[in-house]
Amino acid sequence: MLADKLRPFLDRYDEISSLLSDPNIVNDIEKMTKLSKEQSSLEEIKNTAKNYLKTLDDIEENRALLDDSELGDLAKEELKNAQIRKEELENEIKILLLPKDPNDDRNIFLEIRAGTGGDEAALFVGDLFNAYIRYADAKGYKFEIVSQSEGSVGGFKEVILLIKGKGAYSRLKFEGGTHRVQRVPETESQGRVHTSAVTVAIMPEVEDSEVQINPNDLRIDVMRSSGHGGQSVNTTDSAVRITHIPTGIVVTNQDGKSQHKNKDAAMKVLKARLFEMQEAERLEKEMKDRKEQVGTGDRSGRIRTYNFPQNRISDHRINLTLYRLDAIMTAGLFDEIIDPLITHAQSEALLEAGL
Repeated sequence: MLADKLRPFLDRYDEISSLLSDPNIVNDIEKMTKLSKEQSSLEEIKNTAKNYLKTLDDIEENRALLDDSELGDLAKEELKNAQIRKEELENEIKILLLPKDPNDDRNIFLEIRAGTGGDEAALFVGDLFNAYIRYADAKGYKFEIVSQSEGSVGGFKEVILLIKGKGAYSRLKFEGGTHRVQRVPETESQGRVHTSAVTVAIMPEVEDSEVQINPNDLRIDVMRSSGHGGQSVNTTDSAVRITHIPTGIVVTNQDGKSQHKNKDAAMKVLKARLFEMQEAERLEKEMKDRKEQVGTGDRSGRIRTYNFPQNRISDHRINLTLYRLDAIMTAGLFDEIIDPLITHAQSEALLEAGL
């Protein structure tokens, strides 16, 4: 029975409330923080569970009054409404009972790189970057540019954003992959449609203690900053390039005005990339014997096409096509694609869990 599955969550919430008032824990900041985070994560299911249990009580009370000569008609109407509410709450609870992605509440590094298509790909990196900025702004997320490398005619060869906000990863984790664009480049005199591509990677921001790096595995080079972000410091060796020798991962940063800041920023991105590799290996092991669901970051897979002549945006993983490309890009309305992706992933998970 669904009500029985909810009891452990309610009991744990009450247990944490008691622990948070324990003098021994109040003085332990680390335990207090951990328990507060756990309680916060249980808040939604606790509130929904209480509504559900109250609705079950309402159903029983109204059933008992159906034969009452004075209250029978009212009880019949109330019973009908309560049963509708019960079904709605059951659907919500089933989703809340699904195993939660441990990274869902993290901030993210969003990396966009130009792929095939040369200058046109770099220009689209700029367009996609601006659209994601508008999306983040609309969601109330804070963001900052961690690293950027400008294209020769505009846009970016590569740009990395740090997006901060509760649920940033949960909303944007399905954006990882290859994004294909079809449009007439400004430099095209014949009016022919060109196809180019960019890759997007979504990497959770991690605490320093979560990824251990042996200093002997790093090669750190310093150099003169150049171009955008480095013009005021290009007389000093402030740009930093870090190479992680075992994996071959290279991270370069020159946006800060000091070598120290650039090194810190580069290390954060390096740790995020190493964590992303660990997560990819973990997911691959978990999904070996399971039906593949919506991808969460494989850069090699083509996930979406942006066709400007037809004003069409298509997500190939769920066969979703919208003829609102201009509005989505101009206003950053990615929820029109993200919401169906999340619903699809939840439906697949519910089927697998037998809920």
